Amino acid sequence: MFSAVYACALFAGAALAHGDVTNETYTNPVLWLDLADIDVFRVNETYYYSASSMAYSPGAPVLQSGDLVNWEFIGHSVPYLDFGDPSAYSLEDGEQAYVRGIWASSMRYRESTGLFYWVGCVDFNQTYIYTAPDAAGPWNLASTIDTCYYDCGLMFDEDDSIYVAYGNTNISIAKLNEDLQEESITRIWNATFYLEGARLYNINGTYYVLLTEPADWEWTLKSTGGIYGPYELEILANRTASPIDESGFPHQGGIVDTPDGDWYYLSFIDAYPEGRVPALAPIYFDAERWPRLPSNDSFAVPNEYPVAPMRVEPVTGTDRFEGPSLDPKWEWNHNPDTSAYSFAECGGLILNTATVTDDLYHARNTLTQRIIGPEGTATIEFDISSMQAGDIAGLSLFRDNAAYIGVQDGTVFLQRDLALGENWNTISTGTREATAAAKDASCIWFRLHAN
Repeated sequence: MFSAVYACALFAGAALAHGDVTNETYTNPVLWLDLADIDVFRVNETYYYSASSMAYSPGAPVLQSGDLVNWEFIGHSVPYLDFGDPSAYSLEDGEQAYVRGIWASSMRYRESTGLFYWVGCVDFNQTYIYTAPDAAGPWNLASTIDTCYYDCGLMFDEDDSIYVAYGNTNISIAKLNEDLQEESITRIWNATFYLEGARLYNINGTYYVLLTEPADWEWTLKSTGGIYGPYELEILANRTASPIDESGFPHQGGIVDTPDGDWYYLSFIDAYPEGRVPALAPIYFDAERWPRLPSNDSFAVPNEYPVAPMRVEPVTGTDRFEGPSLDPKWEWNHNPDTSAYSFAECGGLILNTATVTDDLYHARNTLTQRIIGPEGTATIEFDISSMQAGDIAGLSLFRDNAAYIGVQDGTVFLQRDLALGENWNTISTGTREATAAAKDASCIWFRLHAN
């Protein structure tokens, strides 16, 4: 049987970091990681980036930057996936929540309260609002709203009123009260084609809602007559050239200004099989106050840094798990069993059996980190001296089609062709091959390379 991944010490590394730096220019993608459904905003001279995480826990990763190009993980807005379906979100009773959970959410800072706010609809059911005094946390649930604000964009207006734009095809704006409850809903746009991914802005008295027509175009709604319109529609990104060969087009995401008043559009690119990776380009506002890209190649060519480059902690490197908590780059596959892991006094992470299963997709307390592209390497050291008969420790390339290298009962092996089906239930637990003996080993190293 498959016991959930069991290990003492772990080392991880990868081959490529952020956007390359050459004489104060950058190239896209600025971060070659699957960080989709971008929301981006600035507080003073610091930029923040919120992204989707689906069923990984904690959810809604938060990144920080001083220049919009070099980003570092600082926390998560949703500490635990507590959405009314505990079995699915905790991989219990044969249930799972793959492709559910956190996606297309929004994050902002409110100066009047000194709090950061995160808002997102989960499972097409309810909308959750979390707040924190610092973007790194601690985050706490502040409100639950029965309306689903699908693909939402949060904004605090000049008078400090709270608005959320949301919807698909038919776009609405909800106004919230000070208790973070729904006060009113106003329909602002009925489209004749599919739109989603709302981002709401008030820029010098003109209201904008950015919307994507997946996965090729980005559109802008604009109103000079107030937040409820009337709105006009204009294209922002029309199958704009990508910096990545054989990828999708830059789309969705959000816009943000620098302290000097320059504007940038942080989109994402579908780069299969890596994921949806962020790409940054300058924009300007024309005489009619529409946001525009300078050219169709704006994402594909080197651009000057928005501000002076600022170094951050790289997403690559070594993690010796010295505690008392995990680095924010890490997320569990679904909610973890917190009683089944701990930090060793001398450094290292101890993973005790949390699930007995032959299915990696249902092995609770599987610890994950996003694979870095276009090529990445991860190396892990296991102390296997305390493993029991039947236990498995391993390192996986983990997605809907997966593989892993593992050790069980003194034998090292490759397990390949694991797969999830169209309904995200397991259709294959894989085939074991390429075995080797490791009977007398107390420690073992595994390495994976992805390209």
